[in-house]
Amino acid sequence: MPGAPGGMPVIAPMPAARPTRIPNQREGADETAAGTTVDHLTETYRAHYRSLLGLAALLLDDTASCEDVVQEAFIRVHSARKRVRDPEKTLAYLRQTVVNLSRSALRRRILGLKLLSKPMPDMASAEEGAYDQLERDSLIKAMKGLQRRQREVLVLRYFADMTEAQVAQTLGISLGSVKAYGSRGIAALRTAMGAPA
Repeated sequence: MPGAPGGMPVIAPMPAARPTRIPNQREGADETAAGTTVDHLTETYRAHYRSLLGLAALLLDDTASCEDVVQEAFIRVHSARKRVRDPEKTLAYLRQTVVNLSRSALRRRILGLKLLSKPMPDMASAEEGAYDQLERDSLIKAMKGLQRRQREVLVLRYFADMTEAQVAQTLGISLGSVKAYGSRGIAALRTAMGAPA
């Protein structure tokens, strides 16, 4: 073997791998009527799995996502295999599905990053946080002291943001009862929390 100028042997490049042709199940059969078969799709998927994974890797950045996309592509093409009229185009359908699913994954990722990159609202000072906590504790204690129906009406009306009609329907009571329980509950809360009436 001739050597390179530095005494190192020259290594000839490997010939490019030729794509594997998957023979049809029945040569000469009318393939356009039924679409690609499950066997043909499975064989194509197995033969080209690495190249499909490589395609996904060019679009995505982590191996787990690439594997998920390639497997999902197989499932999608499998469920729509009757539309693949020419079995020779099975690989093209798989590749296109991998590209489309990779794009979708990237869009979801970009949207997630945009949502995460929004600035958080200014945090309250320690004193404000402590005061808010005392108010919440006081309110919870006062709410526990209410009659059950008053507490239910106030929670649904003001914490679940329901209308009076929705509260009435949820609790199975009349609209007038909702108004009565609500006004009595608020009055009892004001008294319990020492607020002016």
